[in-house]
Amino acid sequence: MLTGTMLTGAMLTGTASAQPAPAAPPSPIITDSDFEAALPPVDAPAKPAATNPPPAQPPLAADPDLTKPLTPLDDFNKEALRDDNGGAKTESAPSLSYRWHVTGLENLRDADPVAPIEGGALVDSFEAVSALKQGKGKATNAAAIAARIEQDRQALSDVMASQGYFDAGVQSSVAMPEQGKPGDIVVSMAVAAGPRYRLGAIRFDAPALVPPDLLTRHFGIHSGEPIVAERVLSAEAELGVILPQSAYPFAKIGQRDIELDAATGLGDYTLPVTPGPRSRFGDIRIKGRRPVFDAHHIATIARFRKGDLYDSRQVDDLRKALVATNLFATVTVDPAQTGTSAPDNTEYANLVVSQRAGPPRSLSAQAGYSTGEGIKAVGSWSHANLFPPEGAIIASATAGTSEQGVSGTFRRSNAGLRDRTVELSISANHTNLDAYEAFTGALKGRISRASTAIWQKRWTYSYGFELIGSNEQDYAFEQAGERRRTFYILALPGQITYDRSNSLLDPTRGYRLSATLSPEASLGSNIQTYARSIFEATGYYPIAGKLVLAGRARVGMIGGASRESIAPSRRFYSGGGGSVRGFGYQELGPKDPDGHPIGGRSQAETSVELRYRFGNFGVVGFVDSGQVFTSEVPTFNSWRFGAGVGVRYYTNFGPMRFDIATPINRQIGESRVAVYVSIGQAF
Repeated sequence: MLTGTMLTGAMLTGTASAQPAPAAPPSPIITDSDFEAALPPVDAPAKPAATNPPPAQPPLAADPDLTKPLTPLDDFNKEALRDDNGGAKTESAPSLSYRWHVTGLENLRDADPVAPIEGGALVDSFEAVSALKQGKGKATNAAAIAARIEQDRQALSDVMASQGYFDAGVQSSVAMPEQGKPGDIVVSMAVAAGPRYRLGAIRFDAPALVPPDLLTRHFGIHSGEPIVAERVLSAEAELGVILPQSAYPFAKIGQRDIELDAATGLGDYTLPVTPGPRSRFGDIRIKGRRPVFDAHHIATIARFRKGDLYDSRQVDDLRKALVATNLFATVTVDPAQTGTSAPDNTEYANLVVSQRAGPPRSLSAQAGYSTGEGIKAVGSWSHANLFPPEGAIIASATAGTSEQGVSGTFRRSNAGLRDRTVELSISANHTNLDAYEAFTGALKGRISRASTAIWQKRWTYSYGFELIGSNEQDYAFEQAGERRRTFYILALPGQITYDRSNSLLDPTRGYRLSATLSPEASLGSNIQTYARSIFEATGYYPIAGKLVLAGRARVGMIGGASRESIAPSRRFYSGGGGSVRGFGYQELGPKDPDGHPIGGRSQAETSVELRYRFGNFGVVGFVDSGQVFTSEVPTFNSWRFGAGVGVRYYTNFGPMRFDIATPINRQIGESRVAVYVSIGQAF
């Protein structure tokens, strides 16, 4: 019998039991006091003093060379030693060259369906750790080569054992070059693989668990498989993950034992498991000198409640959500046993949240460019926890060729519910576009629940209010010239989205459906009420490999008021990087006599993209189409198309986008080429 109980790196090793050798007779032992008594005193003279000391000798005469002052360092001869040919002599370490090879594995094959192996793969695994190979055929002396050979003999044995060849023998031999003739030392490593051991019985030394097959169902190896170290380690690691996910947060995996039987070629596997108590979530405890959040707010962020069965995935999710607030320098979440009984023979496990506050203030900036809209840069300053918990104040400023403005926002994140945000903002902006010029002040409030990178939700929503005062200038056909009017608008916008895509930032499959409805009233001497609605659908279909077909369709309508009575800033426009590429910003639709867009009451847009990604880069080909109409419902006449290509650079926060497009059947006044630079996919 052989028993294997250790892992060296990724190698299973075995130890053979043997009969003990006869014990040698014990050596006599003396006590410390007897040993110390036998030592001479520390200050004892080495030899006894002579009774008649020899007569004193006259002092030696001083050597005059010893009394001379030392020669200054600068006066020493610094000329390098020369060899017989006049060249400078250099010291070099002696070097031996060698070659090495492995034999005995060239014909080794095992076509096992679970863990096939061939000799070449074993040689590759050995060469990855070989000291002889790392030495690159050079050594300073024979002792260094001998040390590498011994190291490689053990490494090759470990490689063989890691694939189940526990009886493999490794012999080495060295062939020296003929005396007096140049040549390499040749090192040969000969392997006798022996039988490949397979798993016999698999046992778990553990008490009864819930469910009873928890260990066997999730253990990834089975009887009859070759004993492969990597698969054994992986199966044990899987249990270490599954147990905390299955209400056993304090489980411990012990040291395996594999008992090998040379007669049968099987190894019986036993793994001790100490599961600890089956647990439910208990209370949240706070640890730290200056905690950022109290237990109540952390419980609001958590996606579990006290009494739920413990699941480490929920704990990881909570930790990620806490990190995502950007308010912590460090934060950890760890279970703690309480010994307090819970229903169904379980115990409560508290969560200890250790936290250290990070800097709450931050600065951010972003910039972009698109044909028709020009350059736009936005900078902001925020204090993310000025009104705890997570009550932020944000001040921002916008500067661009067609827009300038400032705004202030109060935002409370995770407001009574995870990922629910309450916002109140005030802003003042100046917008100068081809369609209109506006000086606008607004007070807005919104409650929303949106997807995040941690938790992409199927349903998201937002609703709120807008109080807008805007002085706007546009073209009046009845006056045959420009006019300026002031609008006071009350809007109650709401949006709902159903998301079945596989990614929030860069989806490759699935779809999204979105609907926005905004009842609005234009206040003043002539009150107008109307409703703005937008419906949008996007879809993503993987064609092959990294090639994805993406599509978008959008329809917008305004009903209840004429176009002239609606503020120019509240009408529909199309054209630009997030709309129909190939055209300038808001360029499509009806125009005034000077060729400037005047907006409409309905719009329709479509986009088709073919996306291909390679590494961190991607290329895109696209065709966009759309139009703006004066009617309440799109009539789909005068449909316009734009086509182009783009490149993507993928980052952790989404792809950076550069698109270039041209209008199809270009008309007078339209640019030949439009360029768009921004962050994120077009849709």
